[in-house]
Amino acid sequence: MAARRLNAKKPRNLRYTVESLLSYMGKHRMLLFWVALLVTISAIANLLGTYMIRPVVNNLASGDLHTLIAGVAVTAVIYVIGVLTAYGYTQIMVKAAQKILFDIRRDLFAHLQKLPLKFFDSQQHGDVMSYFTNDVDTISDALNNSFAMAIQSFIQMAGTLVILFILNWRLSLIVVVCYAAMFLYIRFSGKRSSAYYAKQQASLGELDGYIEEMVGGQKVVKVFNHEQANLETFRKKNEALRKAGTGAQSYAATMIPAVVSISYVNYAIVSILGGIMAMKGMTDVGSLASYLVFVRQAAAPINQFTQQSNFLLAALAGAERVFEVMDRKPEVDDGKVELVQTEQSPASSASSSRRTWAWRREDGNLVPLQGDVRFQNVDFGYDESRLILKDISLYAKPGQKIAFVGSTGAGKTTITNLINRFYDVQKGTILYDGFDVRDIKKADLRRSLGIVLQDTHLFTGTIADNIRFGKLDATQEEIERAAHIANADSFIRRLPHGYQTMVTSDGANLSQGQRQLLAIARAAVADPPVLILDEATSSIDTRTESLIEKGMDQLMKGRTVFVIAHRLSTVRNADAIMVLDHGKIVERGDHDDLLAQKGFYYRLYHGMFELS
Repeated sequence: MAARRLNAKKPRNLRYTVESLLSYMGKHRMLLFWVALLVTISAIANLLGTYMIRPVVNNLASGDLHTLIAGVAVTAVIYVIGVLTAYGYTQIMVKAAQKILFDIRRDLFAHLQKLPLKFFDSQQHGDVMSYFTNDVDTISDALNNSFAMAIQSFIQMAGTLVILFILNWRLSLIVVVCYAAMFLYIRFSGKRSSAYYAKQQASLGELDGYIEEMVGGQKVVKVFNHEQANLETFRKKNEALRKAGTGAQSYAATMIPAVVSISYVNYAIVSILGGIMAMKGMTDVGSLASYLVFVRQAAAPINQFTQQSNFLLAALAGAERVFEVMDRKPEVDDGKVELVQTEQSPASSASSSRRTWAWRREDGNLVPLQGDVRFQNVDFGYDESRLILKDISLYAKPGQKIAFVGSTGAGKTTITNLINRFYDVQKGTILYDGFDVRDIKKADLRRSLGIVLQDTHLFTGTIADNIRFGKLDATQEEIERAAHIANADSFIRRLPHGYQTMVTSDGANLSQGQRQLLAIARAAVADPPVLILDEATSSIDTRTESLIEKGMDQLMKGRTVFVIAHRLSTVRNADAIMVLDHGKIVERGDHDDLLAQKGFYYRLYHGMFELS
């Protein structure tokens, strides 16, 4: 871990990173003030304790027993103060560091929640998690271990040099030359190894990402017997990391030995010259003894300061990545129109109580939410230079079921991503009950939509908790009613603990079809006015699909529904079917009309039946 932290490259924008980190530290300035004060007292106590060698040795040489005992007692008190202050600042620093890290993690997670999906789509595998692990960990290590130690090392280094000049300025000129030699070598070695550090950090990130990806995809690896090929790829990436690490450490590893060696040479020179000066009466024995101890210890604060500086640079490099993410612009939300609940109709035996919603305009007037969605000449591309959708115009009247069909990559899912403003269109307008979706607050817009995705995601918790994710204040009765609608109640009750069965590893203890049913129940408990089904039954077998068809019809009753279907048999009862090809609507109509046209839909429909 220490090697990993030392290998972080220097941040590109050091000033900005330091200012950002100091802003977090400033929130707990009183704790850090006490840390700095106690560190200073501890460092001064260590310096004074060593300086006390001078009077103790002189009193011993003069044979004055009472003064000798007094000197030893004062020295003991000084060291006790140093120990107590060291214990004090370490405990306070732990509290301060954890408070600072708490603030950083809280703000980072909160900001990530506000970033657009485009940010997550552009991130490398596992990169987002590394902000909370590797990057925050380097900040944690620096605050817990390096912050106070760097202050103490600097005080001891500067204090040692000052006391050396007080004790013997002539010999101290030699020490200054040796100090200069130490810093020159440290600078030389640091420059030589910096390029390798950058390569090592890049290689380490690439290797970590590869390991995470392969471990997460072990089932696919084993299905295709790809273990040996993966091992060869791992060896290549591991070898690249080894070479970069060797190059970096070949220079960095010589820093401490070089500093220690120079300090030994320095100690030998001043010992000989100091002994000669003492014999000639140019200095007293106590001063020489104290001086030699300071010279012997001179390398320690330099080594510590160098090492802690590297740790601090590693922390700043991690902090820079964190603050860069936190500086990214969140989703733009200029919406003024809000969603409000107006009334709630009584429950019937067939369905849950239905909430009635309305849009509240800026002037306070209410417009009933009906679920009227219209696309007007919409162009869109995830990359502005390459359009996915071209001149899309369509409408869905309240309560209608609109289906999108087409080959993979035709733009079906993209259309639904635009309705809930996961992305904004480059051209054209999307109207929702007459309002441009850009004028509706995003949280309210998305609250009015229920979505069942093809790729279900379940969270760690109980079955009931996962269904309740659609409506956080849902009662157990509402959860069970939603499960009945999705036809999931029967399999849930057969589980060991029913609705309280724990779900782990994204639902690894459930079948894909069961996970899909829970996703449908999650949408049902939300009771949305508009429903988007993105191939919601793609992972359910034909028998299960027929079982939930009645429940799905009940869920869709009275709602505007957009359906993206892989199986064309699921969209035969749609009010309108939009056939997409290469980002354009090439055909539209109901099932019978499209079959009568004997065009793209006709060929696709009969082709699927031939495949089945």
